[in-house]
Formats: sequence, C-alpha cells, structure tokens
Amino acid sequence: MKKIKNIAIIAHVDHGKTTLVDCLLRQTGVFRDNQKVEERIMDSNDIEKERGITIFSKNASLFYKDYKINIVDTPGHADFGGEVQRILKMVDSVLLVVDAFEGTMPQTKYVLKKSLELDLKPIVVINKIDRPNCRPKVVLDMVFDLFVQLNATDEQLDFPVIFASAKEGIAKYNLEDESSDIYPLMDTIITHVEDTKGDPSRPFQFLSSAIEYDNYLGRMGTGKICNGKVRQGDEVVLLKRDGRSIFYNITKIYSYEGLKKVEVKEALAGDIVSLAGMEAIDLGETVADREHPEPLPSIKIDDPTLAMTFTPNNSPFIGRDGKYVTSTNVWERLMKETQTNASLIITKSASSDSFVVKGRGELQLAILIENMRREGYEFQVSKPEVIFRESGGKKTEPIEHATIDVGDEFVGVVIEKLGQRKGEMTNMIPGNDGYARLEFKVPSRGLIGFRNEFLTETRGTGILNHIFLDYEPYRGSIPTRSRGVLVQMENGTSVAYALDSLQDRGKLFIGPGVDVYEGMIVGENSRENDLPVNVCKTKKLTNIRAAGSDDAVRLITPRDFSLEQALEYIQDDEILEVTPKNIRMRKKILSEIERKRARKAV
Repeated sequence: MKKIKNIAIIAHVDHGKTTLVDCLLRQTGVFRDNQKVEERIMDSNDIEKERGITIFSKNASLFYKDYKINIVDTPGHADFGGEVQRILKMVDSVLLVVDAFEGTMPQTKYVLKKSLELDLKPIVVINKIDRPNCRPKVVLDMVFDLFVQLNATDEQLDFPVIFASAKEGIAKYNLEDESSDIYPLMDTIITHVEDTKGDPSRPFQFLSSAIEYDNYLGRMGTGKICNGKVRQGDEVVLLKRDGRSIFYNITKIYSYEGLKKVEVKEALAGDIVSLAGMEAIDLGETVADREHPEPLPSIKIDDPTLAMTFTPNNSPFIGRDGKYVTSTNVWERLMKETQTNASLIITKSASSDSFVVKGRGELQLAILIENMRREGYEFQVSKPEVIFRESGGKKTEPIEHATIDVGDEFVGVVIEKLGQRKGEMTNMIPGNDGYARLEFKVPSRGLIGFRNEFLTETRGTGILNHIFLDYEPYRGSIPTRSRGVLVQMENGTSVAYALDSLQDRGKLFIGPGVDVYEGMIVGENSRENDLPVNVCKTKKLTNIRAAGSDDAVRLITPRDFSLEQALEYIQDDEILEVTPKNIRMRKKILSEIERKRARKAV
C-alpha cells in the first residue's frame, strides 16, 4: 500500500497559495524541464485568470520520498468560504500561508478557525519574504496570537514554521538559512503531517466533497475514501441526505497524478479520487459498501447572508444578445449551479418567473452572473439584500469584520464614512510607513456599495477586506446613494448633441451611438431626485449659422461600470439587465407615468 498524505493550502486572498502550489509542482518533477507552463496553473477558469484569484477548490498530487501528496488549492476570498469548508473534511493537515508584510487578515482567521475546529494541525508558511519592507518575525507573532485567540490546543500551538518565497521558489527553516529550493517545506510536510487515516480492511466508505459533470460519464463525485477500497464495477449504495438509499455500479475511478486525472481500476482508503456512475450523487453524501451502509458525518456549510432576485429579461431589448432568455432556461441553469456550489441556496419566489439566490457575498453572486452571461444567458437581477433573522423576538442582521489599510491622511474620512454606515471601530494600528490599519464591525448592509465610495475617498490607495462575523441586533437605517439618476424618456439611439446638453446635469454613463430605451439609466443626476431626460434629441436643422454655436461637441468620457460596481450602484426600485454583450441599469417600472402612479400609491 502506498503512503498518502492529504493537505490543503489555505490563506487570505493574494497571499500566494496558488503560486506556492505552482512551485511545489515544478520542483517535484510534475512538469518536464522543457515544458511551457503558465503562471498560477491551478487557476484554470477564465474568470480566475482574468481576476488573478482562486474561485474553485482544485486537486493536484505530487510524489516525494515514497509518498503521494494530494494537494488541494482553496480560494482566499471570504465569499468562497464554502469552497474551503467542503474540502477540509478530506485532508489531514493544512498549510496556512501568511503574507510576510500584510500579516493575518480576516480570511486568515476564518480558514484557520475552521481548520482548528476539525482538529487539524496546521503548518505555518510565512510567504513573500522577498517582499520589500516585509516583517516576517512580527507576522509570526501575529499568527501565534491568532492561534491563541482561536483557542488552539497545546498541540496545535506547537506548529512548525517555514519561511518561503513562492515566487523565488525557496523555503527556509530559519530566516538566516541559505536556500535554493522548496524542499524544506516538502520535508516538513513529510515529517509533521500524519499519514492519511483510513483502514483498507474495513467496509468501503467515501464522502463526496465536490461534484462535477462529464458529458460522457455524467455526474462524478470527488472526495476521500475514508475506509475500505473500491474497484471498477463494484456495486455500492449511495446514502442520500434525505434518508434514501440508491444502489449503483461504479463505472470509472479516477485518481490524481500532477494536474491530470488518471483512470485506475482500484483505489484504497486515504486516497482522493473521483467516482463515476452515480447520477444522483450530491455534495456531502456518503457512498458505502452495500452490505454495510454506514453514513459518514455530512459537510456543514455556513448559512448565506445575502440574497438577490433573478428574473427573465423583460426589457425592450430582450433576445438581442442571449440564446437562453426564458424563465425555464434561467431556473435550469441555477439548479445546475447548486449541484456543484455548496454555499448557494436557490428558491422560487412568490412570483412564478423570479428566483431568489442566497449566497455568501456580492463577489460570489457576481461570479455566478458573469458565468451565466458568458454562457449565453440573458436575465435581470435585483439589488443584493442582506438576510435578516429573528432571535429572542428581536430583529438581527449579519455583521462583518472589516480590515482597512489606508494612508494616514485618509483615516479621518474612512472613520466618518463607516460611522455613517453604523460601523464601530474596534482597533487601530498605526504603521511606520505612513499607513494605518483600521478594524471595524460593520453591518453587511453598510458595506453594499461602500467599496466605490471608499476608493474615491482614498484616491484608489485604500485596501478593504471584510468577512462575516456574526448576527447582531439590527442597527437602524443606513443612508443609501445620495444622488438620483438620469432616466431615459423614449426608445432610440443616443446622440452627441443631446449628451452635450446633459453634461451640466450630472455624470453620463453612456456615449453617443448607444441604443437606449424608456426607463434605462443613462447617468447620475447632480441632485437627489431622479430626472427624466432624452439622450436621443437631435438639433433642429435650419439655414442659420452662428459663430461659436456650431463648434464640435466635446464630451467627457462616460463612467464605465463593472458588473460588481453596477450591482452596488442600483437601488431598490432599479434592476440590472445582464446579457452576453451588455450590462444595463434600468428602473423596475420603465414608464415615467407608471412610476409616478406607483409613488402616489405608496
């Protein structure tokens, strides 16, 4: 029986997890010497490559000193915490990667807390020791304090430490050591990570920690074989969470070698594999020996804190860009997402053609929307709303722990802005480099739409990170967008003449030559009220010319919105139209007359 160690790499976003995995795979011979390999090869999804972040947990393996080491790369962003939670059940230890300059951050605390709760014994990697102004010893003290704060056991507190630069491909036991490779980290994994638990002689048990779909093999479950062994063709029983038992035959077994899935005839306890042949398998379900159907503890994912309503597109431009436009198309795609995304909850609303999607944060929902539009779907989404709860007869709301790194000159304005959003400052750490770190407890409502304002106030230099903390008593109303919008009055195409005359009224969101419709938002008003405008109005042609009045029109570059920025910008009476080619903000009620009637009826 080969010796196996299973390990996950966890960290805050952008602390170097995926780069470290690249380094481990390169130096242990997974790639040929002359093989061209992209940077962050584990980030294989298009959106991951574009944004430079990990969104989905992924598996790889390498061989070192007679051991097969299965590695799971996890997301570092708080919105994808469900991806971290679902894989921690199939590993024996974690590499906690911490930036040698930034130190412990909100997601560092979250992933470490989940690991310690499962009695895992982390290996701490202080990464980016080549970074200017890094402070590895100070960061190590911060990590130790975090372990103590999270009530780690004495055994967990005695964690091994490695200093590394994943970018340079080196690791050290001590900062003073000379090093030219990553092998000190590999040796630490071999020494301190226990061999994977599991008894091959016991009846077969497998816990599904991920679901994927293959066009030829159907649904496949990926996870750890906790006990026993499985062969191709074996008859097994799938133990559903609702209590049902379904019998299947295993049609294919895949193990990992490097980044590739390799078909094998048999797999033993402790290995991480993918099993095909079970069409009804879902996340967190047990596959067991048919004679001994014993379920394993299921995977518990934290409850969602944000909700958003998806509806089919009903604008005048319906069907121009998208292939899938009906409510049935949208519902089927959302249901498909729940098969692989453990942290999303999707239900039908009171309206027959609208669906409520509940998730962990704006970015998670934005990634789902972006994936759908790239696949050819056309639909509309509402402003994200927090999910309130009742506790002891009182209304409670989700509270976030926000960490802000900002220049000293912007500290006052940040404290003022978050104070208006019911934020409570819990800590302030002055730095020696002109920057300060501020920590706040802020309602999730207060952070929706704050990032744009924050970047404006700090001139793009501030860094904001936040993570769900807990539910606390409702903190009262929070001021929303302070300005109204410019709303188009009729269908048509925008012209430079009309846009030029509107520039004094506020900021424009479109340029000339853009198709528009009644109720579409074309700019921001400089005042609090919404203003009906007509961007299609052309100049009346006459034979009379006047000096100066017929000069070329000079338009200011319109403000361009990303998907997340648009989601943050819209208000309760507005929705976002999403198509494969366009993102349009619009009023829920397109007609100005109907909007007036609706306001009077309230």
